[in-house]
Amino acid sequence: MVDARRVQESVGDTPMGRFVPQPAGYSAFIPSPLPSEGLELGPQTIELLSGADRALGRLDGAAEVLPNPDLMVAMYSRKEALLSSQIEGTEASMVDVLEYEAGAGADSAGRPARADVQEVLNHQQAMSHGLERLRGIPISNRLLKEIHGVLMQGVRGQNRSPGEFRRTQNWIGPPGCTIEDATFVPPPVPQMHDALADLERFIHGQDRIPILIKCGLVHYQFETIHPFEDGNGRMGRLLITFLLAERQVLRRPLLYLSVYLKRHRAQYYDLLNRVRQTGGYGDWLDFFLRGVREVSVEATDTARSVLQMRGQHLERVKEEVASAYAPALIDILLRSPAITVTSASRYLEVSYQTANTIIGEFERLGIIEEMTGRERNRVFLYRPYLELLGGDLPPS
Repeated sequence: MVDARRVQESVGDTPMGRFVPQPAGYSAFIPSPLPSEGLELGPQTIELLSGADRALGRLDGAAEVLPNPDLMVAMYSRKEALLSSQIEGTEASMVDVLEYEAGAGADSAGRPARADVQEVLNHQQAMSHGLERLRGIPISNRLLKEIHGVLMQGVRGQNRSPGEFRRTQNWIGPPGCTIEDATFVPPPVPQMHDALADLERFIHGQDRIPILIKCGLVHYQFETIHPFEDGNGRMGRLLITFLLAERQVLRRPLLYLSVYLKRHRAQYYDLLNRVRQTGGYGDWLDFFLRGVREVSVEATDTARSVLQMRGQHLERVKEEVASAYAPALIDILLRSPAITVTSASRYLEVSYQTANTIIGEFERLGIIEEMTGRERNRVFLYRPYLELLGGDLPPS
């Protein structure tokens, strides 16, 4: 890890900005604008970029062979929301989130969402809101504030100016550390606004920078500016998805990097700090591109496995379940892999009794399993699907 005091003592210019002494005795980093031209990529970075581009293209193609790709998008969106929140310390599990969703506004016992579950739900809402808004307006600082307001509504950090850029100095470091001991101090507020204006111009600049390189640079710069009092990590990761969606690199937003960034969390933070301290984007961009390729390959393999599993389950259901409504439940489970009899009745538009019979048949076939052990308010989990997605599941 980068030594905190060494960063604080690195006063002066670096190729990526300036560490500037402040009256209170610490040094804040003021980033230089991102390069719109003259960016030289080394041979390794070019090779990694080529591999990441190919993997991303295969992912886009694999999604199109699914009967309803939007079902998988919904599940990947949940997974990204969960992992991005877990990077920031949220302790909710996928099962916690799914159980709450299956209860249509409460968990299966009728209780409102826990605070950490609500953070994940907010992340999903922020992603959906941003993607919807991008159909009519481009990425802008105004839009980022709007999305941040959705992300932080009613959760940890809700009292720290949700939907507004910070008006005070913040810092990054271990919990409870002072600004003097911080790992990194972002730019003061006036320079923060200048840097945000520069970043917006860079995002929409007419340059020849490959989009994946641009995504890596924008993410680094946003995290360096750290413009909100809270939620900067989640917003910076959302920004990658929004950039890819705005440029229509993927027809559906299936590239979610939080699984990779959580897997390599220490290296992720270390590389961001190393760019600021020593200059040069190379190591960070190589790490970022490896992540794009790794996650794209995993998601492509998963899409193919989901297609195969869906076919097998449809065939079994058509052969062994008498109800004509039963096959439709497979695609419902791809969208909502935790389900109650009540929600199945609503989705299938059948009586509670009919839904209960179908659920019982699915359980008999081993397609779903009951997860609560209760007689009432039972929740059934589509475990085979969640296992393909790498969900954190309780023992069977």
